[in-house]
Amino acid sequence: MGKALIFLADGFEEIEGLTVVDLLRRAGVEIQMVSVTGSLEILGSHKIRIRADVLFEDMDAFGAELYVLPGGKLGTENLAAHAALGRLLQDAAASGKKVAAICAAPSVLGGLGILKGRRATSYPGFESQLVGAELSVDPVVVSGNIITSRGMGTAIPFGLELVSQLKGRAEADKLADSIVFDRK
Repeated sequence: MGKALIFLADGFEEIEGLTVVDLLRRAGVEIQMVSVTGSLEILGSHKIRIRADVLFEDMDAFGAELYVLPGGKLGTENLAAHAALGRLLQDAAASGKKVAAICAAPSVLGGLGILKGRRATSYPGFESQLVGAELSVDPVVVSGNIITSRGMGTAIPFGLELVSQLKGRAEADKLADSIVFDRK
């Protein structure tokens, strides 16, 4: 089935975070929304309030195969400032688990040294923060166990790629058809 964790902080881009959660749940992947703020209530970048499933300090990361960071400038800054999350992401990437980030959030991975020697993409203007990466402008980039994407407009292809990574291309294609998403 697969298990995924998506890390949320105040200021996250709602479409990037919630599209991933929605698509993975539709595909039968267990995904938990993890708050790094100390509160289950998170305020998105467009003032949409959501309730996370669990606090970072209470989560069970055991068995997780995928770790996801949504973007949003303030949300990305808040994720980058969380030292324990940084260590978790470094350990996950080093152990071959899938680590994914969209929009500004690939800069978190760059700052942690996770992108060195890999292809990666990000929101325009954040390229200099993808430390050590071979830069791409593709909507979604898979480089080994690291998946990056450009922004809100690429949230569906990003989410579908995450489904593909955990459940296979056929499942991702079936899901794309069911939501009437043209993958061309």
